[in-house]
Amino acid sequence: MTKDKELKSQVLLSERDIATKVRRLAFEILEHSGDEQLFFVGIHKRGVILAERVRDILKKEKQEIPLGTLDITLYRDDLDNLGTNPAIESSDIPFEVDGAHIVLFDDVLFTGRTIRAAIGNLIDYGRPSKIELAVLIDRGNRELPIHADYCGHEIKTTKQEYIRVRFREMDDEEGIYLLK
Repeated sequence: MTKDKELKSQVLLSERDIATKVRRLAFEILEHSGDEQLFFVGIHKRGVILAERVRDILKKEKQEIPLGTLDITLYRDDLDNLGTNPAIESSDIPFEVDGAHIVLFDDVLFTGRTIRAAIGNLIDYGRPSKIELAVLIDRGNRELPIHADYCGHEIKTTKQEYIRVRFREMDDEEGIYLLK
């Protein structure tokens, strides 16, 4: 977390805590879905990692769950604030969206605007029968009427605070930090 050392930070979740929360998310999803075929979609970048981790846990308990990825950059309502060359990842939805029960994954739920953009993007692929939301952290401060169906950890933050999620797959460490 070298970039953030100058900011005061607090460890919210350790690597072990994250593994526990992800496992709990997986089993909550399994419990609520029953025998229904699910389709996972992760929002780039850390939402994809979260979806992969949950899918890997459920692979041992249930049938294979197809996984898609979504880049919402061009669907954001703050695109003007991202600079002249925003980083764009590719979206990949390798299944039929029409009629699908989709669980959408993101690492942190804050204002709800990212999820609104993701749903708009997903609807361009078809009309799912249901979309549920799974997040690792819900930090409150919603600006839109969006809630998580599955949540690993809730913490109320101020708008001036920031949650930093670090996953080994992308970062040099694993942990979740509250930056003030």
